Amino acid sequence: MAEKIKCGIIGCGVISPAHAESYQMQENVELVWACDIVEEKARSLAEKFGIPKVCGDYRRVLEDSELSCVSVCTDHASHAPISVAALEAGKHVICEKALAASTEGLENMMDAHERHPELVFAGVFQHRFDRSHQHLRKLIEEGVFGTLLYADLRVLCLRTKEYYRADKWRGTWDEEGGSVLINQAIHFIDIMQWVMGGVESVSAHYENRARRDCIETEDTATASLRFRSGALGSISATSASNIPWEANLCFCGEAGTLEICCGKIIRLDFKDKSLEERIRKDFAALQEAPALASAKQYYGSSHPAQIADFIDAVRSGRAPFVTAKDARAAVDLVLAIYRSQNSGRCIEL
Repeated sequence: MAEKIKCGIIGCGVISPAHAESYQMQENVELVWACDIVEEKARSLAEKFGIPKVCGDYRRVLEDSELSCVSVCTDHASHAPISVAALEAGKHVICEKALAASTEGLENMMDAHERHPELVFAGVFQHRFDRSHQHLRKLIEEGVFGTLLYADLRVLCLRTKEYYRADKWRGTWDEEGGSVLINQAIHFIDIMQWVMGGVESVSAHYENRARRDCIETEDTATASLRFRSGALGSISATSASNIPWEANLCFCGEAGTLEICCGKIIRLDFKDKSLEERIRKDFAALQEAPALASAKQYYGSSHPAQIADFIDAVRSGRAPFVTAKDARAAVDLVLAIYRSQNSGRCIEL
């Protein structure tokens, strides 16, 4: 029997139950620590999932010599110092998005992993494990679109004043690092740049149109992109919409166009109608994993797949499917969008 891997969760806010439930779905994995600076949050998570140890200081977790892995689920700005400390303590790390709130934080994380390459360091982008997005990437790699011309992302969601006031770090430049781009839209910014092969440059604008009385960061943003392939792209996002959640991705090539929302086709038009029908049937046959009982619907259902990949990487000594370096790319793009607005320039990545 494989040796039992002991894990801890640092940060017991809204995303932590998805990690806890996902760990408990894995064989020979024991969740032994729940930690939050607000210790009552840690106690609540521990009671719900039967986690034996609770504390309010992450350093106590890292001192546990029997602990192998930690999930870092705190506010964005503390991801970097906690992940660095965990790596220095010899722990494998999976860190929630956004990986960090600043370029300095990202660099510190990469430097720490370079000092400890024997450890697994993963970044959470669970939607890369969605079967629809993996199939989309496969189609692009197969060249079915012909010459790729353009990709578009539109994120419409609603984050109320009550949402922002529930945690003091939300909607702050220092602790969240931004708002709709670095928190909500970043999942699909990651998917777009992942399937398109990376971004070369960006020019962007952002505004706080409807939440000036409760946040200092952006609630609405647009960006124009040039991908490394030469294809163009655009991003538009708002967290002040009356629509609770919608994320549309559209890919246009010389041979055809595909638009998806929540993994489902909403527009499909190819010159080759037999290819179009195959794509339609392939997407219809895709079955995403069942939703987690503890997670919000817009989190999707792929946290268990990412946690399973992380644990397998720890057992086998391989790199995870989404390394921290992979997860950095979307954060670099979002930070470049902010720099573009602030400088009035196109930013090269």
